[in-house]
Amino acid sequence: MIAPGFLTTVQDLGRFGWAHFGISASGAADPVAFRAGNLLVGNAENAPALEMTLTGGEFQFEGDAVVALTGSDFGADVPPWTAVPVKSGQTLRCGASRGGARAYLAMRGGLDVPNVMGSASVHVMTGVGGRSLRKGDTLKIGGAWVRAARPPARNAPQYSPRAALRVTEGPQASWFGPELCSSLYSVSEETNRMGIRLKGPALTNPGGHMITEGVPLGAIQVPPDGQPIVLFVEHQTTGGYPKPANVISADFWRLGQIRPRDEVRFELVAMEAAVGMLRLQEEWLYSI
Repeated sequence: MIAPGFLTTVQDLGRFGWAHFGISASGAADPVAFRAGNLLVGNAENAPALEMTLTGGEFQFEGDAVVALTGSDFGADVPPWTAVPVKSGQTLRCGASRGGARAYLAMRGGLDVPNVMGSASVHVMTGVGGRSLRKGDTLKIGGAWVRAARPPARNAPQYSPRAALRVTEGPQASWFGPELCSSLYSVSEETNRMGIRLKGPALTNPGGHMITEGVPLGAIQVPPDGQPIVLFVEHQTTGGYPKPANVISADFWRLGQIRPRDEVRFELVAMEAAVGMLRLQEEWLYSI
């Protein structure tokens, strides 16, 4: 590792089954780009890879490898969304994001790193699974690839500073009016892997006391100030704020590409439509 960038971590698709200890799944913030990178180089889709946030790192390879860079355009010196061979001694450089927030560097064979609680994912907020990478760190590439490298991905996702997030009704939807889906919000600088904080027209919060309950990824919570918070990959596992809506699974990747000062609006969809959108996304992934 010559330079780590702003925040570069090892991720997989997350650690599940530990919410009763207060540990959310974490994992890749953009699971579509993450899975696509692994599929392109011939890995199982959950193989550990590197997630870069806002600015990318600079990496030197001590042996021949096959890599794929997916997600946001970080101005890297390899073509994106395609498997690329690199030679021993070669350096791969990534710059600042040109659109979107995160990029993924997958290596054929995955990264040979320890699993903690069944996952290689780094949970940044708690330190479970390790820490972000630093200058001078060395990572070993594994040998767990399962198939030959694939051709370049077609119709790769496009990232925009104006995100339209589709939602289904949350458990407290009846407490709120239509304002959530008729307002435009900007993303706060306080956004992190726990939650995407939004600024805009305040939602009327019915107030009173609510029994704390479990909360999922993508839940939209409304605290007393009326400014929505979208729970992200390292969200708390329980919460006591009402939830008018939940981002659909097919749009979780969009959450991972949102940057501070981006604009966000919400669109309410039926559960049947949300399932259909997820099916189309899976069909695209497995066409790689």
